[in-house]
Amino acid sequence: MIMRDYAILSIETHLFFARIMKEHALFLEAGFPCFEKEMIEEAEHFHQKFEELLQDTLQIAGGNVHEAILHSHELITEFTICAEQKTEELSGIPINCRLSKETQGLQGGCGGEENHSLNQQVEQLNERALRLLNELICFKEKILCKVKQCQLFTANYPLLIKHIIREAKLYRSIVEELMANRSLSYQNLYETENFWNQIMMEHAWFIRGLLDPSEAQLIETAGDFSEDYARLLHTACRQDQRVSARTSETLQETLRYRDFKAAGTKGILDCQISSIILPLLADHVLREANHYIRILENGQTR
Repeated sequence: MIMRDYAILSIETHLFFARIMKEHALFLEAGFPCFEKEMIEEAEHFHQKFEELLQDTLQIAGGNVHEAILHSHELITEFTICAEQKTEELSGIPINCRLSKETQGLQGGCGGEENHSLNQQVEQLNERALRLLNELICFKEKILCKVKQCQLFTANYPLLIKHIIREAKLYRSIVEELMANRSLSYQNLYETENFWNQIMMEHAWFIRGLLDPSEAQLIETAGDFSEDYARLLHTACRQDQRVSARTSETLQETLRYRDFKAAGTKGILDCQISSIILPLLADHVLREANHYIRILENGQTR
């Protein structure tokens, strides 16, 4: 049973995070000037490699995923396929939309007997993911270093690069724990909330900074969300509130934020919002909010 849980947890981890990583690579690729050919090619390499990892995970995912994951809309939303198609059209970067269609058709279910072949395949996926993540983190850190030293221009904020490094390191830590313990011990919910509240706050900063200055109301709302998450982080540091009460408050805040992100994604896809936000970036941050909501609702971490 332990190995069965190990396989399912590993598959669910890759279904969410491999997609996030391939999109990070795409956002980096789209942000480089056209003459930065080496950086563009390296970003494209990681985009393709994480697409392949996601594809291979999908091949063994049917019947090996909890229904809660599929219903959370953290793997795919109603906007994802359209956002991928529009982003490919706008950026010229090829995106394998078939992966989203396959994800859309996934069947849940975690029963059944131990499967030695499945465990072997999962072990290989985990080893491969770990190698790729180590390389991707080095690449992101190289970009950040060059940007800080004024040796490289990118349309991505330095903070956004730090942000995606932290997410890659979280993914790596989960894979490492799965490989070492064949399970997840689940880090303290307090620590998990701090991590994701920081991520949510920074999303608000990025949204605010990428909206057209004419979108005054949306900019103000994004600013309000950033302040709300900053307050939650400050409250957690002071520890002047029971964890259960804070989690409930954070959940309600993130549900409201999810609705804001969903409306924003739709507005960008419908060309009703002026911004320099790629449609897939809007959907990307929406999926991360959905992921966090499931964590808060289930009371489990990561």
